[in-house]
Amino acid sequence: MTDHYDALESRAPAAREQALMAALPRQIAHARQASPAFAEILADVDPDTVTSRQALARLPVTRKSQLLERQQALRADNPFGGFSALAFGAQMPRVFSSPGGIYEPEGCGRDYWRMARAIHAAGFRSGELVHNSFSYHFVPAGAMMETGAQALGCTVFAAGTGQTEQQVQAMAELRPAGYIGTPSFLRILMEKAQSLGQDLPSLHKALVSGEAFPPSLRDWLAERGVQAYQCYATADLGLIAYETCAREGLVVDENVIVEIVRPGTGDPVPDGEVGELVVTTLNPGYPLVRFGTGDLSAVLPGDCPTGRTNTRIKGWMGRADQTTKVRGMFVHPAQVNQVVQRFDQVLRARLVVRGEMANDSMELQVETLDTDPALLRQIGECVRDLTKLRCDVQPLAPGQLPNDGVVIEDARSYR
Repeated sequence: MTDHYDALESRAPAAREQALMAALPRQIAHARQASPAFAEILADVDPDTVTSRQALARLPVTRKSQLLERQQALRADNPFGGFSALAFGAQMPRVFSSPGGIYEPEGCGRDYWRMARAIHAAGFRSGELVHNSFSYHFVPAGAMMETGAQALGCTVFAAGTGQTEQQVQAMAELRPAGYIGTPSFLRILMEKAQSLGQDLPSLHKALVSGEAFPPSLRDWLAERGVQAYQCYATADLGLIAYETCAREGLVVDENVIVEIVRPGTGDPVPDGEVGELVVTTLNPGYPLVRFGTGDLSAVLPGDCPTGRTNTRIKGWMGRADQTTKVRGMFVHPAQVNQVVQRFDQVLRARLVVRGEMANDSMELQVETLDTDPALLRQIGECVRDLTKLRCDVQPLAPGQLPNDGVVIEDARSYR
């Protein structure tokens, strides 16, 4: 697994940087010309002057919340808020919806989301069958992985989510070379197979994403014969970084420019310091420039032992805006505030996420004088309606919650 997907992965860092910086002004000019949103955001920018990371750092950061606001404001005339350079029809085969009501366009072309590189690094090869348990409904995850696997020369079983017994049966009968999906669902499938007395002899490798992948779960899978590797991708950007067999951070994809900035700003931090991941993509169909992911990470020093020479990052280290993922779903501070607003009896609230990644749980701590079980049940139902996740509700006396501005506390261990 030390062989590379292509020669780009092992080129000299100076050659890569020269190529990226040569492509950058062209991409900015294209974004201004083809994307009404960036025509406005970058109105005062001369693309020909943006030929270095220092120049790039002077451009504004566009965050997901701003993208959503523009989409909502322009929805009647432009459902993508003016960010897409594609139009409905042959150049846009599919449209997806990300959590939070953001619509994402999919363009044409082989491996549009660039996932083949990560799938290859996880050990998959042409001629193999892949069991894809990412969702094919609303979100692009299933399609992202399917098109990447097909570009690699693999056949894909479109399993999607749920139906665990049927998925175990399909794995036993079709004998896929490996699994692609969230790590927690892979554990669920393997535990279901064990409870059914069903062996999965062909399952030896996996590419996982969509949630944190702690070493404890990685080791649990390895003990059962599955070597699982992770990648980091989003519905807006496609592949950003991927793990290799060295298991030393994630190697950045060849078609994005990654910056780590101080949360809430656009200012790059020194290498090694934790900050928000900001990405500029070279995708002409959805030309996002300095797109703030809201995710925390940091640059790792040195090159990957596999010979891949691109920058490495530590991977996902939390959310800059306290948004977190629970069982593969984003939970936002705004959703907690919505609960408070719906119940006059609740003064303040704090959502605490605990447990292991494959079996995490949520508890909403609420300051209230009313501890009626019926009220607490209604609050829990409200949380489930908003987040699609179950939640325990813990009443606290007024003043018991810390006055620290934390709305969502991620108390899980990622070590």
